[in-house]
Amino acid sequence: MKTRSCAVSGMFYPRDPSHLTQLLEGFFSRTVPGEPALGIVSPHAGYIYSGQVAAHAFSRIEPGFSGTFVVIGPSHHGYLTSVSAIPWETPLGLVDTDTEFAEKLDIPVDEPSHAEEHSIEVQMPFIKYRFPRARVAPIMMGEQDPAHAAAVAEKIVAAVRLTKREIRVVASSDFSHYVPDAQAKSGDLYAIEPLARLDTKEFYRRIREKRVTACGYGPISAMVAVSQCMGAGRAELIRYATSGDVTGDRDQVVGYAAIAVM
Repeated sequence: MKTRSCAVSGMFYPRDPSHLTQLLEGFFSRTVPGEPALGIVSPHAGYIYSGQVAAHAFSRIEPGFSGTFVVIGPSHHGYLTSVSAIPWETPLGLVDTDTEFAEKLDIPVDEPSHAEEHSIEVQMPFIKYRFPRARVAPIMMGEQDPAHAAAVAEKIVAAVRLTKREIRVVASSDFSHYVPDAQAKSGDLYAIEPLARLDTKEFYRRIREKRVTACGYGPISAMVAVSQCMGAGRAELIRYATSGDVTGDRDQVVGYAAIAVM
């Protein structure tokens, strides 16, 4: 059976299953319950930097969820939008892909484009650990303009209607990259604020205005649109942090946010 092999285990997260399980247990032990979400924003940096923030995001999905996670991540290598239709390896075991849902997405399958992309991969151990019966539909997004994000959202909603699947949507994104800590916090929180009322048009405008170097703004917009179609009416910023909170270096940081859409 062909599978998507781990590309960044041992770098972004532990390769050893026991070490990885212990790390994830620690992350989730420091989360608190909240209103269940239909969609989340989760970061995709090394776990030492962003894992706790990601756990806060995933903690807002009910632990017994056994449907399909639509995981939308940006392409960091310039590839076009595509879906993966094979199981994904993690140190904790395989995460099965919902092949029927992936087929109904009407998005091209391109496994080689997914082979080295970390934005989706780093979400998989969280899903395998927290939701062992769930399946995934991994979508890597190339273009991230509003029209393209809306088109991806429409395809997801159409696939839900065709398959009757229960889904949760994960938008994989970091925020500001390699700027001073104060600039990251100011720009990121300014851009995130309109998401509370699911205003993605203003979200895009503020990203442009402040030149916020978020890498997954398209996946975030698509996730919000799908969640709205599922009945969501608001969003909540659960946790915001920067790499400087871990390293102590405030000169060049990356911003991370956990956001729940309900």
